[in-house]
Amino acid sequence: MNGQNNIRNFCIIAHIDHGKSTLADRMLEITKTVEQRKMKEQLLDTMDLERERGITIKLQPVRMKYNFSKARLFPSGKQVAGIPQSQAFILNLIDTPGHVDFGYEVSRSLAAVEGAVLLVDATKGVQAQTVANLYQAVEQGLEIIPVVNKIDLPNAEIEKTKKEIVHLLGCKKEEILEASGKTGKGVPGILEKIVEKISPPVGKEDKPLRALIFDSKYDTYKGVLAYVRIIDGEVEAENKIAAMATKEESLVIEVGYFSPDLVKTGALSAGDIGYIATGFKTVEDCRVGDTITVTSAKSQVARLPGYKEIKPVVYASFYPKEGDDYNFMRDALGKLKLNDAAFVFEPEANLALGRGFRCGFLGLLHMEIVQERLKREFEIDPVITTPSVVYEISVKSQTSKVKIFSPLEMPDPSVIESIEEPYVKLDIISPSSYLGSIMDLMKNIRAEYKNTDYIDSERMIISFEAPLIDVIIDLHDKLKSASSGFASMNYEFIEYRPNDLVKLDILVAEEKVDAFSRIVPRENAFSEGKRTVEKLKESIPRQNFQVALQAAVGGKILARETIKAFRKDVTAKLYGGDVTRKRKLLEKQKKGKKKMTQVGKVEIPSSAFLAVLRK
Repeated sequence: MNGQNNIRNFCIIAHIDHGKSTLADRMLEITKTVEQRKMKEQLLDTMDLERERGITIKLQPVRMKYNFSKARLFPSGKQVAGIPQSQAFILNLIDTPGHVDFGYEVSRSLAAVEGAVLLVDATKGVQAQTVANLYQAVEQGLEIIPVVNKIDLPNAEIEKTKKEIVHLLGCKKEEILEASGKTGKGVPGILEKIVEKISPPVGKEDKPLRALIFDSKYDTYKGVLAYVRIIDGEVEAENKIAAMATKEESLVIEVGYFSPDLVKTGALSAGDIGYIATGFKTVEDCRVGDTITVTSAKSQVARLPGYKEIKPVVYASFYPKEGDDYNFMRDALGKLKLNDAAFVFEPEANLALGRGFRCGFLGLLHMEIVQERLKREFEIDPVITTPSVVYEISVKSQTSKVKIFSPLEMPDPSVIESIEEPYVKLDIISPSSYLGSIMDLMKNIRAEYKNTDYIDSERMIISFEAPLIDVIIDLHDKLKSASSGFASMNYEFIEYRPNDLVKLDILVAEEKVDAFSRIVPRENAFSEGKRTVEKLKESIPRQNFQVALQAAVGGKILARETIKAFRKDVTAKLYGGDVTRKRKLLEKQKKGKKKMTQVGKVEIPSSAFLAVLRK
């Protein structure tokens, strides 16, 4: 037990772009975890995608050594009970994402720690994801350390932001720390507060091993690496371990911690956060949320509660362009799933597109990231069907409701009694001056207004109930436009509700393209169909024959656009003479074009699929 008194496990939670990764950089510098010559911005964001977009996608753990041998112990100057005058502390930090699509990463991080640094940008104040992440942390019973970040900026409103945090957290104003992740000002104070306020782990080293898997990664040389928080006991290389949910057993290859690179160590004991090279060869053997124990004690050990099963909200199908790539794509998706526990996929087949996979995501950004990672890490550029949510359909001949994951599964309209779609509770935090433009935007997405709650005289939380499909497609971007970038949103599922919905089909050269089919409200069918065929007209290259683009509901055509054919000047070689010669050549060309239209196939580029997804 005594060995754990110098361990502090914590994570940083905040809304997207409030400076989590920058603050983590300063902590790594101050604790000298990373040499100065190796230091770079967003050090813990290891993916190229994270660095390019400036967002955190994956949680990232790191161990820091923090020395208290200096004269200034705590701001109060007093010794805190249980902490000696001079001691080296081990701080295990988990850097978490801020975007709503990666909320599952945050919930898993919170289960592995005892405290959280709540970071709020002084220029933007409390935002939607701040509130959502804070509530998760409070539910887990974590110690919260509130920090106002970016105090060095000229437009920082420190006092106003502090008032918002007091309103939200119910803490005292004096308890809120001020810091600048960029300059490093106030960061030593945060480290001191972490040691002072966050309690050490309470596990017992003499009990049998219990380790919670909060993340995992596939390593070509070491197999599956489980990122673990050791609750009780100890683990070292050559131990025989068992995963309690899957009942799989293996021999530990090595154990270690993150610094932030993998550092091999002799053993991990109660309270530690580190990795176990499990020796498992497949993804399914090592599930996130499972408990690892030693084989000899698996009958005596109780499983840890783990995490609630995450349910994807957006479904889209990925098909390889070449049928031969199916197995390679399945392996690639398997490796991505190991690294991203919120992503799910299962095989499916389609008459037009062949064999592929139905994939589930937490939002459109999540889908875009998975698609981009497939392209970069595995050089796979799949054909993607239009994203959809799960609908529940009551069919006349059946007593139970049928769940459909894509428009292709929709039964014939004559047998459908009712269609229900998922609704969400949508919270928008915004300056009150943008209330009018936000209300106008909400009229376009079938949202029902519920209530407004004022955080202070200038900022408010507006609550709506809206169909999930309207929220996930492009509401985030439209909201940023309507509020000049100041508003933020968060949503959670509430229930299924019946609506008048129809299946919209898109025909290219009189052939139905299943990838473009979608379920839309009847009143929006015409506008959606018109928008889609106009987008396709811009995206599909011209052919040697005329191509008709049509939007239809059932047998009724709602909208049409035509891609004009390339036309060779067949009369160029004529130099006068009778006009019938010219007409004869044009008639011959016309017949050829007509024949080509009947047999010609239109190749649809993947950019056209993406153009239709983005409104």
